[in-house]
Amino acid sequence: MRDLDPYPGAWLPPGVRSRFVADVNGLRMHVLEAGFETPGRPCVLLLHGFPELAYSWRKVMPPLAAAGYHVIAPDQRGYGRTTGWDGDYDGDVASFGLLRIARDALALVAAFGYREVAAVIGHDFGSPVAAYCALARPDVFRSVALMSAPFGGPPPLPVGTADRAAAPAASGPTIHDDLAALPRPRKHYQWYYSTRAANGDMWRCAQGVHAFLRAYYHYKSADWGGNRPYRLAGWTAAELAKMPTYYIMDRDASMAETVAPEMPAPGAVAACRWLTEDELRVYSVEYERTGFQGGLNWYRCGTDPRLAAENAIFAGRTIDVPSCYVAGAADWGVYQKPGDFERMQSSACARMLGCHLVDGAGHWVQQERPERVTGLLLGFLRQARAR
Repeated sequence: MRDLDPYPGAWLPPGVRSRFVADVNGLRMHVLEAGFETPGRPCVLLLHGFPELAYSWRKVMPPLAAAGYHVIAPDQRGYGRTTGWDGDYDGDVASFGLLRIARDALALVAAFGYREVAAVIGHDFGSPVAAYCALARPDVFRSVALMSAPFGGPPPLPVGTADRAAAPAASGPTIHDDLAALPRPRKHYQWYYSTRAANGDMWRCAQGVHAFLRAYYHYKSADWGGNRPYRLAGWTAAELAKMPTYYIMDRDASMAETVAPEMPAPGAVAACRWLTEDELRVYSVEYERTGFQGGLNWYRCGTDPRLAAENAIFAGRTIDVPSCYVAGAADWGVYQKPGDFERMQSSACARMLGCHLVDGAGHWVQQERPERVTGLLLGFLRQARAR
């Protein structure tokens, strides 16, 4: 990958700049930064999800900086203008594991000269990265805000098996077999994202990347009236199939084909103030250049049991720094893995100071309702500092 230029100033709100930081755990990392004018400020690190960028935080960065923080938001490994990662499907997929990406975050704040940060805040797939930052280095990441994706805790290890055999691995039909056997055959999006075809399906889709992203963002937002999430009874095919098709897809459809029928009409696009066409074009320009494989490799690390097992180094550990959770009230991500929302509050996070579902927001909560999210984050930062 060739080195790229920073964003044009016209892409960014006043007070936010685009820059690069070299030698961050092997990466040349593209970073958006606010509050950089005054040295010595406490740092807040913002970690985006899929299919997003550091740009996803553009609306909350200026008010966080105005409150006295140095705000840093990177394009994470596999995304945007950050380079130095392997984008080949047959390449080093293990380099996209959660622990490696948490190390990226640690290396980035160290590059800026910080021994600790006031908070690490992660949205969507950035949420488990933020969680593992807090698990691994609570001395550095002094509080954590999890957004949209609840954290149910690290994977467990077998206990008490020294004098008896561990339970055998389950045999017979899997959840994927059960989904495919439904009267309307289905598949889980994370396993679809792990296939070789997924990147090309989206990058080279018939409607083009810009229209694909418009439909995808719309479908998962509060603008799509069908997003009325609720708790699911369990990890069964019948329960999972109650979710929209952006999570539990029709078996024979690509993601581009899945979201195409939900493309909003031109009038709705023009009326969308939380994601204007100019703002969406920042995403589409970047993904037209990079494709989606970098972000999809994160999913591959989660769906491959051999790679996911690396996270069991933290089996039995809780997040002991102050924590909070923020999501849109219309976000199915709260419940997409049954039980995680409850485990996060009851056991995974030992010092949870708040759990907030924001009215009028779907999955893209910090873009759909930035003022409300900023208020919640600033309130959390005050509480965490006081404790």
